[in-house]
Amino acid sequence: MKFKLILIVMFLVVSFNLAGAEKINVVATYPYIADILQKIGGENIKVTSLASGDMDPHTITPRPSFIAKLRSAKLVVINGGQLEIGWLPPVLQQANNPQIIPGSNGFMSLMDFITPLEVNREISRAQGDVHPEGNPHIHLDPANILIFASAIKDKLSQLDKAREIDYQKNYEAFKQKWQLKTNEWETRLQGLKGKYVIPYHKLYSYFLHRFGIQSASEIEPLPGIPPSARHLAGLIYVIKQQHVELIIQDVYHSSQGAKFLKEKTGIPIVIIPHDIGAVKEAVDIFSLFDEIVKRLTQK
Repeated sequence: MKFKLILIVMFLVVSFNLAGAEKINVVATYPYIADILQKIGGENIKVTSLASGDMDPHTITPRPSFIAKLRSAKLVVINGGQLEIGWLPPVLQQANNPQIIPGSNGFMSLMDFITPLEVNREISRAQGDVHPEGNPHIHLDPANILIFASAIKDKLSQLDKAREIDYQKNYEAFKQKWQLKTNEWETRLQGLKGKYVIPYHKLYSYFLHRFGIQSASEIEPLPGIPPSARHLAGLIYVIKQQHVELIIQDVYHSSQGAKFLKEKTGIPIVIIPHDIGAVKEAVDIFSLFDEIVKRLTQK
């Protein structure tokens, strides 16, 4: 009888531990979000990113696998600012998961936690592919990353109160390392502070703003519109007048315009990643910024 009681107690303890160890299923729209989630959630969560880092974040092609991933999710975390508006809403609808619909406790938009740049409420088609809620490429300001990490810590703690201490500890460790790295990036970028660059798209506005680097113009005449010969000719004049240091090219737009400008002016092109996986060196959120800074400062 005593032996049976011991077995029952052991069974209950193991069952309790297994139940307590169940991972929270979380879906992120982009790799950078998935990585922050993983670093805060640790072994308590299972994270999936819908998009990959080499894709144009504006034009993700939905796949049937997205629906299956969202159907079983307890939490979905998106970038927001209408960056996902062209592909995520129908996938969410088809997933038919009431836990993660917009407005529910299991839906989180990171744009809600920061003050965006370049807000333009009065837009028209003539302005190109403009986001009325502001520039959505919010993760390329390292200060915003800490804000997102804190918000994710709070959300996971709310959904999983029993492991709140774990999320707090992971966040504190992340915060300490992130602050040290931010200081390092600030120091390494001092030589570019106040200098002018020309990016292809307003993809790096938050990064440039944070580190005091000036954008003289963009290779795109308007967001989403490829450059014309006339626009490129005008940029040659801008480059000479503003003493532009670098042409910044991302991995998913055509580099023809950048190559033309380099040929005509001699200004170097720097190809930098925008998300984890955009280049092979960017394997997590830390190495993403390491690689951006390295490429901008290498001679």
